[in-house]
Amino acid sequence: MFHGASIDRKQHSLHLQSRTQEHVSSRPWPSFHDSTCDIDLLRKYGISDNGFLPAEAPLQFLPDEYYLPWELLIHNLPLLLKTDQLRTEIDSLDVLQTDNLRSEPEWRRAYVILAFLAQGYVWGGTEAAEVIPPCLSIPFLEISRKLELPPVLTYAASNLWNFTSTSGDFSDLDTLKTLHTFTGTQDEVWFFMVSVAMEAKAGCAIPAMCRAIEAKHNNDYDIIEDALHKLRQCIEDVSRLLERMYEKNDPSVFFNQIRPYLAGSKNMAEAGLPNGVFFDLGDGNGEWTQLRGGSNGQSSLIQFFDISLGVNHTSEGNNTPHSPGSSPKAATGPSFHEEVRDYMPGRHRRFLEHVQEMGSIREFVMQSRDTAEHQRIRDAYSLAVDALTDFRSKHIKLVTRYIILPSRQKSVAKKQNLASASSKHSGCDQKLRGTGGTALLPFLQQSRDETSEAADLSIPS
Repeated sequence: MFHGASIDRKQHSLHLQSRTQEHVSSRPWPSFHDSTCDIDLLRKYGISDNGFLPAEAPLQFLPDEYYLPWELLIHNLPLLLKTDQLRTEIDSLDVLQTDNLRSEPEWRRAYVILAFLAQGYVWGGTEAAEVIPPCLSIPFLEISRKLELPPVLTYAASNLWNFTSTSGDFSDLDTLKTLHTFTGTQDEVWFFMVSVAMEAKAGCAIPAMCRAIEAKHNNDYDIIEDALHKLRQCIEDVSRLLERMYEKNDPSVFFNQIRPYLAGSKNMAEAGLPNGVFFDLGDGNGEWTQLRGGSNGQSSLIQFFDISLGVNHTSEGNNTPHSPGSSPKAATGPSFHEEVRDYMPGRHRRFLEHVQEMGSIREFVMQSRDTAEHQRIRDAYSLAVDALTDFRSKHIKLVTRYIILPSRQKSVAKKQNLASASSKHSGCDQKLRGTGGTALLPFLQQSRDETSEAADLSIPS
């Protein structure tokens, strides 16, 4: 076991006592109490007053000392990667059982730990590692099944369950801190925490839009109009937080040091994983998998915006999408936006399915009613869609600065990974792939264009 560990059993015990005192009482759900939306229903789907984030900050340590070997590795992950010791340390681990995980926060923490360790194992050498050893594979697969998530660094692992806050306000970016990173850089902390703040900032839009979708059955224009204005404001707030990415995240650091660790094993042949990765279960058993890497496309919040507004996406994400203004090809499988729901926590995925079954606001807006109140709804809807389109345009600009432009420069990465593979496509932006495995720029542009198209409220004759 690594002897340079920065935590010990005493520190571990004291921290747990502190955490217990901090969480004697649960935080209230003020935004829900202002709504007729079913609180129990939202809780059933894992929705808190922080949206898809948990109501309380995630655990920083697993309470059972049995899991201390995992904790020692994850708390020293940046150093172990920097000194090329991670694979050696992981290879010496015993297989730990999941029997001592008692609560959902503990299962989530275990998932975060093993997702980071497995990701570091794959990408933390001079060449990508195709085989994940049993000490990670066995518990990681069990925990992933429990949480209904794939065994890879999902958005849930890197963002939703990987933060702490000194203020208790998860939308306050300046008081958020990441629990774990690969590089130990402030750039990586900022990269993850911007998304956390965005999730929390827009949490209030969820019950409001649920009310609006329900209200369309009763033609309650006031509730619908109010919800659409709130949604537009939330999206604008989220956009402003997105633009804060530039403050403390250097594009070169992100592209060459951080981004490589976010890659999955799907469409990664050029990065050294032609068959994906093999989860070794011991005694000659195991399974090959090809999974998408961590991506903000796995945010349930952004998909909630789309579903509630009736934005229709068709791109599968694997090939160049259709040109703007042209008809999409017949779908040969689920769209990327549908497929990526498998990378969301199970309850969140089912919530999106539930909202989709309720029908979008667009269906109500498209009804032919020549009244002043219906026109107000159409105007409010258009403003909300415009805000979401603008958000996606700003995301494209951010991707251009953090991925497209750095990819045109000679890669300084010494290891074979997503960054070095991307550099082979210098000057050919259409071939660049995101960490989620999509054709990056065409996919984002089509998603933006499809959002804009939703604002076309012309009624077919």
